Amino acid sequence: MTIAKSTLKASAIATVLLAAGCATPPDPSDDVAVQAFNEANDPLEPMNRYFFEVNHGLDELLFKPFAGYYNIALPDPAKDSVRSFVRNLRTPVILFNDLFQGEGGRAGDTAARFAINTTLGIGGLFDVADWWFGMPYHDEDFGQTLAVWGADEGIYLHLPLLGPSNPRDASGKLVDYVLDPLTWVGYVYNVSWINTTRFAVEGIDTRARNLETIAELQKGSVDFYATIRSLYRQHRNDAIKNGEDPEAVLSQLTNDDMIPADGDEMPIIVAQPVPEKADQLSEAN
Repeated sequence: MTIAKSTLKASAIATVLLAAGCATPPDPSDDVAVQAFNEANDPLEPMNRYFFEVNHGLDELLFKPFAGYYNIALPDPAKDSVRSFVRNLRTPVILFNDLFQGEGGRAGDTAARFAINTTLGIGGLFDVADWWFGMPYHDEDFGQTLAVWGADEGIYLHLPLLGPSNPRDASGKLVDYVLDPLTWVGYVYNVSWINTTRFAVEGIDTRARNLETIAELQKGSVDFYATIRSLYRQHRNDAIKNGEDPEAVLSQLTNDDMIPADGDEMPIIVAQPVPEKADQLSEAN
């Protein structure tokens, strides 16, 4: 009875939060407003903005300072080794998703990169596969796999700690977590701190590499929340199309032409359409 009451109470609270967080649709007669509302695909915008502000506050208090100390403490070669090591640990998840998407060639590259970097690269500390063998890193996740097989992204979400997302990508993160061998190593041997440490290091390293970019975006954005929302969608569309390294995408989207002067409006970033599954598979073959 206690469990049932607790579940009912939790459901009621969740319902109230969702109701309070829903954006009010515009007047149907206002075609421009309706079009903008539909393109934003953000019916939970008030709630999303709240979590965005919470995440931004945590970033200012914790992640940004840690990232700054990280930049000061480690020289660039050491930071490159950290990133290479963390990427190497993620290889099994990337390999699974390469195979799920029917991308045999990319799966072969992923497996070869893991073998080369784990051995010649001393456990992944050095990206020898890229330097010597011309096999650059690429990322894949189950959210991309779902998109390749035709799953719609759903509404925009901004999740606590995790940041920009959508139902497809959020569920994909859960599947990737289950697919990751280190998840089971941590569970079986009671060393879950390994995964916690890895995610923390990866987050700090990524934040440190984008300190200036994010600062410029925040300075030039009329609406920082809307800018992040647009950039996230553009980045995910490029990733689904096997476009570029995530850092290269962010760099391209935040070049000098994309950063407006103070007081100017942020240019609209048009999300590219997600290719059909058949197109993805034909490109992979």
